Amino acid sequence: MISRIDLRGDALPEGPALRDLLPRADFDVSAALEKVRPICEAVHHRGDAALIDFAERFDGVRLESVRVPAEALKDALERLDPAVRAALEESVRRARLVHREQRRTTHTTQVVPGGSVTEKWVPVERVGLYAPGGRSVYPSSVVMNVVPAQEAGVESIALASPPQADGLPHPTILAACALLGVDEVYAAGGAQAVAMFAYGTESCPPANMVTGPGNIWVAAAKRYFTGRIGIDTEAGPTEIAILADAGADPVHVASDLISQAEHDPLAAAVLVTDSAELADAVERELEPQVAATRHVEDRIRPALSGRQSAIVLVDGLDAGLKVVDAYGAEHLEIQTADAAAVADRVRNAGAVFVGPWAPVSLGDYAAGSNHVLPTGGCACHSSGLSVQSFLRGIHVVDYTEDALAEVAHHVVTLAEAEDLPAHGAAIKARFGWKVPASK
Repeated sequence: MISRIDLRGDALPEGPALRDLLPRADFDVSAALEKVRPICEAVHHRGDAALIDFAERFDGVRLESVRVPAEALKDALERLDPAVRAALEESVRRARLVHREQRRTTHTTQVVPGGSVTEKWVPVERVGLYAPGGRSVYPSSVVMNVVPAQEAGVESIALASPPQADGLPHPTILAACALLGVDEVYAAGGAQAVAMFAYGTESCPPANMVTGPGNIWVAAAKRYFTGRIGIDTEAGPTEIAILADAGADPVHVASDLISQAEHDPLAAAVLVTDSAELADAVERELEPQVAATRHVEDRIRPALSGRQSAIVLVDGLDAGLKVVDAYGAEHLEIQTADAAAVADRVRNAGAVFVGPWAPVSLGDYAAGSNHVLPTGGCACHSSGLSVQSFLRGIHVVDYTEDALAEVAHHVVTLAEAEDLPAHGAAIKARFGWKVPASK
């Protein structure tokens, strides 16, 4: 069901050469870009009418309105299963605890007497959040997007999710929005939802930023609008990597690999281990566990048997760490002896889950961490969604005449070294064209 890659015996290569040996899903955003271009431009020129047409074409429903009525949000929350509501409320509570601690405060540095630089943090004015609604429904993604935006102080928050057969996003999505106080919700999915936020339409004002996971068409639309709007990341198929030694429980390891494989046939499930015995035991566990769950033929089996999933055998823990750092997983579990110390050595991962009692499923819903994370190896340079994603740092420079006079000759010297004499002249003009001598 799952392939093996044996990296034992020889010295591991460095950098790209090692990354090329590791499994990864085919996810060609560049190819999708040209297909989403006409969709985005149709929304640009035709607004809500284009969104209604695309809902009929892609979602099989003719909308009366793209904007979800307030009554539908209220009704969805009232009808929500009490157990689901309680679980969402606890997820929100824990997420707020973590994300509230991320809020940065204004800080002033006194560079010299009379000269200071203040860094103030200003939230994005308006964000458009995306919650998928295709193969699965993700109210948890509503929580993970809305909470950090609210904790950052974003004043205007809108959310889009694909319409279901009744012309509205899934009722659990609507209930999660109502629970969080988000009353601006749109029945729009895919690239057209991103275009709605980027350009604005008759019913939806444009946003400064779009965040949230989605399929390849959402990722392509984010790339299309990069520069016009801010984005979090071009999220690809979900990934789990597990670094495990002989002491890991194969039942746990197999169940965790399956838990991510059930997202999508392109989902990646990778086990890195120095124990051939554990590898054998995990393979034996996969078959009965897969058979006992749902989504087997359309998601789990294609994901586990695809080129993006594998058991990678290595010589020892150091080699395993080198492999997982090269892979840069969205989710990385450490199931080894002294897991906390091993986790502390990890450099590249969207989120790290320490030991047997911190599975990725916990992070998806109720750890308090955020599950909107970099995929496709982007964890080597990017972070997951956080309060910082919605904040902009602005430097405020405040110098007196004496403070400028003290450094004026350095500014002029550097301006002339860069052949930018007007830069220097802007300093000289303030002192009668004679630069004060250094004090």
